[in-house]
Amino acid sequence: MSIPIPRPTLPTPLDLPRIPLKQPSALVPSYKPMVVVPADLEAPEETKTKEEEQKTEQPAPPSLRIPVLDIQMPLLTAEVVTTATYAAVAAVATTTLATPLFDQIKKKLHKVLQGKIDKRKQNRKKKKKDSSES
Repeated sequence: MSIPIPRPTLPTPLDLPRIPLKQPSALVPSYKPMVVVPADLEAPEETKTKEEEQKTEQPAPPSLRIPVLDIQMPLLTAEVVTTATYAAVAAVATTTLATPLFDQIKKKLHKVLQGKIDKRKQNRKKKKKDSSES
C-alpha cells in the first residue's frame, strides 16, 4: 500500500542579464612616520650648543643715580611698565563701567527688601492690635 505523491512542476527560470560590478576601493589613510629619539642620545663633544653661543654679557639694567642721597635707583623695564599700564587701565575701565550697573541693581534690591520689611512691620502691628483688643 503506497500513497502516490504528486511531483511539483516548476516553471523555467527567467534569463536575466548580469550586472558587472566593480571591485570596491578605498582611500587608505597615511601618515608621516614620527621619529622617536632615544633617551640616551647625546651631541658629539666637538659641537657647540646654542647656550654656549648665546652666552654674552647682559647689559646692566637702567638705573637712576640720585646725587644727594648717593644711591642708584633701578628703573623698570619697558615690559614691566607696559604690563602695569594695561592692568591699571583694565581695572579702571571695568570699575567705571560696572559701577552704574551695580548701583541700579542695589537700588532695586533695596526697594524690594524695604517693601518686604515694611509689610512685615505692618503685619506685626496688626497682630498686636488684634491681640490687645481681644
